[in-house]
Amino acid sequence: MIVEYIDLLMFAALMAVILSGFPVSFAIAGTAILFAYLGWATGAMQVGLLGALAQRVYGVLTNDVLIAIPLFVTMGVVLERSRIAEDLLDNMGRLFGQLRGGLGISVVLVGALLAASTGIVGATVIAMGMIALPTMLRTGYDPRLASGLVCTAGTLGQIIPPSTLLIILSDVMSSAYQQAQYEQGKFSVETISVGQIFAGALVPGLALVTIYILYILARGAVRPQDMPPAPTPEGRPGLAAVTGAVVPPVVLIVAVLGAILGGVATPTEAASVGAVGAILMAGARQGVDRRLILAGAAALLTLAVAAGLAPVRLQRSDAGAADWALGALYGALALVGIWAVAAALVRLFRRDLLVGALTTTMTVTAMIFATILTASIFSLVFVGLGGEERVAQILQSMPGGPTGALIFAMALIFVLGFFLDFVEITVILLPLVAPVLILMGHDPIWLAILIAINLQTSFLTPPFGFSLFYLRGAAPPEISTGQIYAGVAPFIVLQIVGIAVIWALPALATWLPRAVF
Repeated sequence: MIVEYIDLLMFAALMAVILSGFPVSFAIAGTAILFAYLGWATGAMQVGLLGALAQRVYGVLTNDVLIAIPLFVTMGVVLERSRIAEDLLDNMGRLFGQLRGGLGISVVLVGALLAASTGIVGATVIAMGMIALPTMLRTGYDPRLASGLVCTAGTLGQIIPPSTLLIILSDVMSSAYQQAQYEQGKFSVETISVGQIFAGALVPGLALVTIYILYILARGAVRPQDMPPAPTPEGRPGLAAVTGAVVPPVVLIVAVLGAILGGVATPTEAASVGAVGAILMAGARQGVDRRLILAGAAALLTLAVAAGLAPVRLQRSDAGAADWALGALYGALALVGIWAVAAALVRLFRRDLLVGALTTTMTVTAMIFATILTASIFSLVFVGLGGEERVAQILQSMPGGPTGALIFAMALIFVLGFFLDFVEITVILLPLVAPVLILMGHDPIWLAILIAINLQTSFLTPPFGFSLFYLRGAAPPEISTGQIYAGVAPFIVLQIVGIAVIWALPALATWLPRAVF
């Protein structure tokens, strides 16, 4: 009896250990090793299968896609610590505050901008919880609505590219797509790139922003007492103030996403562009001469474009005077860019921002990679115990065929989101269910976007929604935990509405990837 259901017992044991509060990475690895030897002792698994573990670990550590994660995290942390979010919230709040629900709309719009420029949920929720939430409460907003708005706007960092969720998801879905093609007998397989997933998530992310804003406007019309207009003693901000707050993040977003979607740079290269751009923006925000920052940014941009259009190889024997002149120009541009970046780094170090940003980057990156590595151990043992075949049987036996199987998988992901982090769900569950769903005929990019929105919801679902924890730590004392939980409830429903819209209109997720790639 135990041998027959040992794979299910393994999954149940993992859930129990994680819910006990044991560190997640150790819980995953410990459960996997324990059940590997239990399977070996009962004859349910050949322990020699663990010999493939070294290859899996090596594959994770040398994965070009995952290298982009620490670079995007660096970009987000530097922008968050340089207080650029405060400028955005202040100016957008003053711009829309006199409208009914205007503060709520500004929180959603700022959340979308910060999502596209930082991609870090915790930083966005904490920043808006400390800045926007007290303002909304002073204005007379319902505490539950204000809390729900801050939590939900902060989670946009997981669906609007670039985000760590989409990077990890693209790697998992690409592997699942290749596995599905192998099982179909195709040996010249196609892959899914990070750029395709980014392109697929862009329109659905904006659609979610639209749904949130429509809800705010509708609620303001039905229950005007929940979101009164905000007085603005300082007056509406001028064009220069709004431009100064909005344009730098937008330029960075366009540079990063434009480079990826335009095929100019790989995601890792674009992430490095974002990290350097964030450092320059933070340096300007901390008092470095703006002329130097602009000159450095222009020099680096010119160098990137020119080197791509007219590369110079001075080591060749036929290099002429024109090549040496062009090489000297490129060297001068590089020196100007390095000077600006160095000035920004020195200023950030002196303001005690650089060390903290790098420490946070290392902590977040280590957490993500530890989970990915230990999850590869877990999935290897789970497959060895026959779990992969059981998952396929469960999905194929669902009533309703491919649609029923997808509904079951989405419901399972939604329920697991109450207890597990998005990284754990992505790297443990999806490699098991995604190949089967793709074999059933579901478009892999459309499927990835549906799953991404579902995983985004896990940040809002109690008791372990991370956005709830972040806001609880940053919210004023008068906001209770019950009010935060009640506030996110309607937005969880809106998330489900968003999934339904993408489900009913697949072109929202598939049109842009096909047009660009």
